[in-house]
Amino acid sequence: MAANFDGLRFSHWQTEVRGDGIVVLSFGRHGASVNAISQDVLIELGEIIERLAIDPPKGLVLRSAKASGFIAGADLKEFQEFDRKGTVEDAIRRGQNVFQKLAELPCPTVAAIHGFCMGGGTEISLACRYRVASTDPSTRIGLPEVKLGIFPGWGGSSRLPWLVGAPAAMDVMLSGRTLSAGAAKAMGLVDKLAEPALLVDVAIGLIASRPQRSFKQRFTAWATNCWLARKILAPQMAKQVARKAPKAHYPAPYALIANWQRAGGKGIQGRLDAERRAVVKLAGTPTARNLIRIFFLTERLKGLGGKSHDIKHVHVVGAGVMGGDIAAWAAYKGFEVTLQDREQRFIDPALTRARGLFEKRVKDEAKRIDVAARLKGDLNGDGVPDADLVIEAIIENPEAKRELYQALEPRMKPDALLTTNTSSIPLTELREHIARPAQFAGLHYFNPVALMPLVEIIHHDAMAETTGQRLAAFCKAIDKLPVPVAGTPGFLVNRVLFPYMLEAGTAYAEGIPGPVIDKAAVKFGMPMGPIELLDTVGLDVAAGVGRELAPFLGLAVPAALSNVEPGKRGKKDGQGLYKWVENERGSKPVKPEVAKDYAAPSDLEDRLILPLLNEAVACLHDGVVADADLLDAGVIFGTGFAPFRGGPIQYIRSAGADALVEKLKVLQARYGDRFAPRPGWDSPLLRQPPA
Repeated sequence: MAANFDGLRFSHWQTEVRGDGIVVLSFGRHGASVNAISQDVLIELGEIIERLAIDPPKGLVLRSAKASGFIAGADLKEFQEFDRKGTVEDAIRRGQNVFQKLAELPCPTVAAIHGFCMGGGTEISLACRYRVASTDPSTRIGLPEVKLGIFPGWGGSSRLPWLVGAPAAMDVMLSGRTLSAGAAKAMGLVDKLAEPALLVDVAIGLIASRPQRSFKQRFTAWATNCWLARKILAPQMAKQVARKAPKAHYPAPYALIANWQRAGGKGIQGRLDAERRAVVKLAGTPTARNLIRIFFLTERLKGLGGKSHDIKHVHVVGAGVMGGDIAAWAAYKGFEVTLQDREQRFIDPALTRARGLFEKRVKDEAKRIDVAARLKGDLNGDGVPDADLVIEAIIENPEAKRELYQALEPRMKPDALLTTNTSSIPLTELREHIARPAQFAGLHYFNPVALMPLVEIIHHDAMAETTGQRLAAFCKAIDKLPVPVAGTPGFLVNRVLFPYMLEAGTAYAEGIPGPVIDKAAVKFGMPMGPIELLDTVGLDVAAGVGRELAPFLGLAVPAALSNVEPGKRGKKDGQGLYKWVENERGSKPVKPEVAKDYAAPSDLEDRLILPLLNEAVACLHDGVVADADLLDAGVIFGTGFAPFRGGPIQYIRSAGADALVEKLKVLQARYGDRFAPRPGWDSPLLRQPPA
């Protein structure tokens, strides 16, 4: 006999007792388009499992009732509320207890996974005896909690090392990466693969056959989790993590390693107790709170783009590094793309770079051929009349851009959008003589296009609302995060970044070594130092931005950015402020040695970071973006601003606006009026408690 659910109604779970005595339990969270595990969901599941334990079925299949995917993870909004109330431990304990009861059911249990299976979804599947995953490309399995400043706390970190071996398990958890169904099967995380339509049937087949783990799997689990292995492997793991994430800024991966080293050899309950204590401690850190906030900012940006953009054909004018890479990315993401420039010799290198992108990103050779076929060189601009979106990516010269628009617009379809990838020129300067200004906008990508997630959608007063909506939907379609910004000089990201890079250039001109300047910025949490960044962007590009922004901001440009020598533009020439050399991982800077007794100025970090914060405040005051959250999101995703600090405005709230103003005044007295506090520091928005 199987448990009897007659007369019982659950909000989030559907139970089907089959004639063969197997129960199929389907999760469909009430009132939500996506499955996420809340406390209500866990309470109901706990009641169901208690009934199953009293009267066990022949087997249990756990599946999603939603076509959108299996389970996205825990309900993070609820998690934030528990953090505010101080009840995180209760929430984690409930999840652990329910999943452990699932693991202890005296019958075979199978998770049938289709679509996304993240965080708590993977953890509930690990509490089952078997896992079947669909072969559909949408199926991705992962434990990304480390990206939220915590680590798997509902049993994931306690079970996965003992299932697939510690090295593979820790790699998945420390990186937060997701696995395809095939990769999960090869690792031993998944037992069987199945076509989506056969998923439940294959799961039922596992209940009937009850396969046992091989001796190799069992031995690997024991050998890699024994005391000696943990003692040897843990320091190696910590050393690898330190290359990417400083412990002071990102404590979660180190806490995961330490917890595994201490408790990895205990029984399951001992591992769960240690896991819970460690995750509760991490959940209360500013890093976790800021990273969870960034998760919601990401979701907000994704939500700006609707589904309808009506764009099939993209025409890019300008085959330089930016234009060529914009074209390649659009083709990679499924759009028909034509790439135009003045001469074929400019187009050919862009097509070569595109082939490199496709080889790296598309492993299936047949699919790669299809992707490459979507990108065509177009010397004569024959693609213009067919294009739904035209992206101009030529030199930063207003006259050249306006001249191009006059040639392009008469050939474009009436409903096509014309956009510019300008990095700093106000759109009011560019829209002169445009016949359809309502369909003209800025679409500002960041370099390197394949890696940088942000695109600024630049508005102007004559632009139609539908234009912004279509462009946001297009950004969503190419997996970019859109931020709507006003069309003032520098927009958001470059305007905020420029004073920071300018001050770095000034410090460099004063004789402070580049590596010292870079080290100060990286210590604060920036992904790359500003001197290295200047070389990476290109000194010529930085100089072009400087010509637009310096007068607007009232700043002087140092010689390093105003007199750029030919052949010494930075990374692209192999020589800039640093020398650059090629290796198997790409081009890397050769930074000069700094004397061991050299002492960096004590105010160097403030000199670099405070101008960035100062300009962020001015942008908020001037309405460059709609609110503080959008500003933080734009600066984080556009510059890499220390994510663990939550963005410039969040950092100002944490550090104290009044204290930072006093620091600016000290620097103003010491170095001049470029450090004068900008308008906006008196805003109540800066004195709210950190979100």
